[in-house]
Amino acid sequence: MISALNRLVDLVEEHLGEDLDVGALARRLGTTEYHLRRMFSSLAGMPLSEYVRRRRMTIAAADVVRGETDLLSIAVRHGYGSTEAFGRAFRAVHGAGPGDVRRAGGPLRSQPQIRFRLTVEGSTPMDTRLVERPAFRLVGHAARVPLVHHGVNPHIQQNVAALPMEEHLRLKALGDTEPGGLLQVCDDLDPDRTEGSELTYLHGVAVSSDTPAPDDLDAIEVPAGMWAVFRTSGLYPQALQTTWAATATEWFPANPWRMRPGPSIVTVLERADDFSSATCELWLPVEPS
Repeated sequence: MISALNRLVDLVEEHLGEDLDVGALARRLGTTEYHLRRMFSSLAGMPLSEYVRRRRMTIAAADVVRGETDLLSIAVRHGYGSTEAFGRAFRAVHGAGPGDVRRAGGPLRSQPQIRFRLTVEGSTPMDTRLVERPAFRLVGHAARVPLVHHGVNPHIQQNVAALPMEEHLRLKALGDTEPGGLLQVCDDLDPDRTEGSELTYLHGVAVSSDTPAPDDLDAIEVPAGMWAVFRTSGLYPQALQTTWAATATEWFPANPWRMRPGPSIVTVLERADDFSSATCELWLPVEPS
């Protein structure tokens, strides 16, 4: 996977002024676009699309400062159809428009070319099991919420807190298959995992595929497949988020599995009364790489 990511970075450099076919590259490298984008965003700390924009604007800044070419020609050279679109992208990266930078010589913010290297530290114990599951259904209350990488997601917290205690008990009684208990389900995420992008969050339970969902509940159909299940204990949600990040930085690069499309599921096995700490299982859909 590390070599695949570095090849992706090389191709970005070769095609900075063009649309990059990430799917075709992933197929040539024997993986999937979904997994490649997921690993890039996790390891680089930014979505692939954002990295491409920063690199384009880093190279374009030199053309702007030199002043030898009009701005429209520079925009087209770097993959933009108008000076307005180019100007918006330029300002988002550098904090100033191309005209201002041409006159003043700055400010400029450079994005170096990324290189991925695997450093084996074992800093995060990975208590993992692999489970093959038949198709099942997730039922509960779903809402579209923005993605928050660190700390408690207030939008999710608000949706869950709005449910009366009787509804939590009703949901728990409906569950009849693994993963057990009340579940925190994230589905339909942006492939780049961009902070603030929308996802579907479902607070509910897992039921067998032939168990009907009550009419007042939302349902997500989950196909049969393999799951990697990571157990984590400690401060909540910090320990869970650390383990989630470590799946990309440590577990996937060291194991012959890759992410497949599907929901990620968290089940809380034990927790403190104030939810300051918890023991959880993180379920991620995987397939052989």
